[in-house]
Amino acid sequence: MPIPLIPPTPSRLLAEQALSRAAGAPLLSGNAVQLLIDAAAHYDAWLTAIRGARHRVLLENYIVRDDEVGRAFRDALVERAQSGVFVAVVTDWIGCLGQSRRSFWAPLRAAGGEVRVFNPPALGQPLGWISRDHRKLLVVDGVLGFLSGVCISAKWLGDAQRNVPPWRDTGVALQGPAVAELEAAFAQSWGETGAPLRVLPAAPDAESPVGEVSLRVIATQPATAGMYRLDQLIASMARKTLWLTDAYFVGVAPYVQSLIAAARDGVDVRLLVPGSSDIPVVASMSRSGYRPLLKAGIRVFEWNGSMLHAKTAVADGQWARVGSSNLNIASWLNNQEIDVAVEDDGFAGQLAVQYDKDLGHATEIVLASRRSRHGSSEKVCSSEARPARPRHAGGSSGRAAAGALRIANSVSAALIHRRVLADTSSGPLLLSAAILLALAVVAVLWPAWIGWPFGILAGWFALNLGIRGWRARKRRWRELRDGSDDE
Repeated sequence: MPIPLIPPTPSRLLAEQALSRAAGAPLLSGNAVQLLIDAAAHYDAWLTAIRGARHRVLLENYIVRDDEVGRAFRDALVERAQSGVFVAVVTDWIGCLGQSRRSFWAPLRAAGGEVRVFNPPALGQPLGWISRDHRKLLVVDGVLGFLSGVCISAKWLGDAQRNVPPWRDTGVALQGPAVAELEAAFAQSWGETGAPLRVLPAAPDAESPVGEVSLRVIATQPATAGMYRLDQLIASMARKTLWLTDAYFVGVAPYVQSLIAAARDGVDVRLLVPGSSDIPVVASMSRSGYRPLLKAGIRVFEWNGSMLHAKTAVADGQWARVGSSNLNIASWLNNQEIDVAVEDDGFAGQLAVQYDKDLGHATEIVLASRRSRHGSSEKVCSSEARPARPRHAGGSSGRAAAGALRIANSVSAALIHRRVLADTSSGPLLLSAAILLALAVVAVLWPAWIGWPFGILAGWFALNLGIRGWRARKRRWRELRDGSDDE
């Protein structure tokens, strides 16, 4: 006798509707999901899928570098194209700037493959180049799909000879109805770069369930903010845990307030970010925002390895997100991104186990009461109650005690993977002051150095706005002429 299905509760239906509307993506059931950890596992799975392609390979990645890894992928694509497989590649202009040149793709084009570059600078679009294609996406034969934070570069593998460990990154392999959504996302990016993608025949049984996982494929486009709305909603809906990993965290005030509200409501909120970043200025901006998070009880950890590049979230052991979107304004509002939000306790459990494992390779940042050099005390501890320490006069004993405290903090960080947060708010202020002072000196002593760049910039905008205005006028004339012909 079949087990009767239990209808979803009204609250469950309301949550599903809210998530669908926030993300702009429906919930798709019947999928199989495999978690991929770090670049080596990704590259093995990606290359195996490409080499086994029979009909089509669709590759979209922010960076494809001209090194041993990039050439391995290009050569695999060339071989498939020579065998009659349709191969289409989209890369990003800024992402590949200085990483690979047009000549890198010449063998693939000669073999019949197609390569397009997303959003290079163009006349008539003075600020168009700001929007980037930050997706990392691969679809093979319409039945197997991948999305990730991993770019195609040997940098992700580290350098064993120089004792540089691999970058920490996360992605997924997908099968089932969700793969068609990945192809649709690729077709959208392809259409942004020129003529629409050719009509691709549906893969046999593409809509048939191959697993039991329900998920949403969120293909973010500039100014849509689908991922931002979803991140906000999950921060509001989490009841027990919300564990975040992000490579370039620069949270905007509304999202930070959502995290703080969740923590104050008893949710175990954790944030894992890089300890050393390939973009140091972003790491500095990220650290400048630690203090309000820590004061609210949010636990912050810094990765001890070479670079943490993963973008994941897991909430209440039931919901998980993996993809290319960072928790910053560029990913939320400016870039094309691709993420998968999985509503499955089995997959969320895997990601939670990996999160615990990652924390074993991270240092926790904590607040503590500190004593100033002049003997005054500044209370910066909020998450743990600490007894008040007696005041002592300044002098050599006070300086010795302060030095001993700094040594103790350093030794403690090495032994228990916890580090006291320093005053990070002054760094960005002093850096900004130094930059403005330098600009002021240059403007006074060498005004032409300021005037020429300003003149060039103004000319660039004038040229582009003029081109756009002329095109708009020509379009209007054409519409009026066509209208008069119809009459």
